[in-house]
Amino acid sequence: MKKRSAEFQSSSILPRSKKSLGQNFLADERVIARIIDAFAPQPDETVVEIGPGRGALTSHLIERAGRVVAVEFDRDLVPLLKEKFGARDNFSLVHADALALDFCEAISPASRARVVANLPYYISTAILQKLIEERVCLTEMVLMLQREVVERITARPASGERGYLSVLVEAYSEAETLFDVTPAVFRPQPKVWSTVVRLRLREKLKIEVEDEKLLWSIVSAGFAQRRKTILNNLRHAPEALSAAIGRAGGPGVVLEAASIEASRRAETLTLEEWARLSRAIQ
Repeated sequence: MKKRSAEFQSSSILPRSKKSLGQNFLADERVIARIIDAFAPQPDETVVEIGPGRGALTSHLIERAGRVVAVEFDRDLVPLLKEKFGARDNFSLVHADALALDFCEAISPASRARVVANLPYYISTAILQKLIEERVCLTEMVLMLQREVVERITARPASGERGYLSVLVEAYSEAETLFDVTPAVFRPQPKVWSTVVRLRLREKLKIEVEDEKLLWSIVSAGFAQRRKTILNNLRHAPEALSAAIGRAGGPGVVLEAASIEASRRAETLTLEEWARLSRAIQ
């Protein structure tokens, strides 16, 4: 019989999960232990937990980390978390939407922190992009995501799974897939598998470009219609980008300058090729 956490055994008296928030509470001590071991919280560091839920991971984090900043959006879980961990000197609870939170301010007076989270599937990509934006003060993330999302963010060039998020993650982090998690360890059980992934964030882009905003507008335009070639997608780029491409001589000219065949699709381009295309347009 699988070992279950005390948190799950007493779930009948705990706040119910909310489908509207995509809540699936982790309820297996073996999986919890694997995540904690992979994350390896240190006694001299600040860690951020996004979506602590009923505190399955939190209870382990506060025993090993110097300081735990837990970010919880569900107001019904706040009293429970305060009751369970509020007396601990190294625990801080932030009732906020992670998508709107200034993480650098939340971890103050610490200047750097690492993140661990079991992210709701329906907003996981948005939160992931938000965390990458906050890389000035976040150094590493160990995240549980839907398996298909991890496959997308780690997809290499020429893979059918590769998209805008794949390029973004590659540019700003070093990704390492750790292990898969069956739906059976959650309550309620989701219909899909999860994967735990480690992202070590870079302070600067892996590639050299002068205008990062331009780079991401190009990547976004390139993946706008996946079945179209990079040439056709650039021909139908948004107005501001289209004007920049025009000043550089037009889509065909900039692709030639970047040594990229016009017949290729966006998912085949390497990170360095996106950088060359950006330099050809700016």
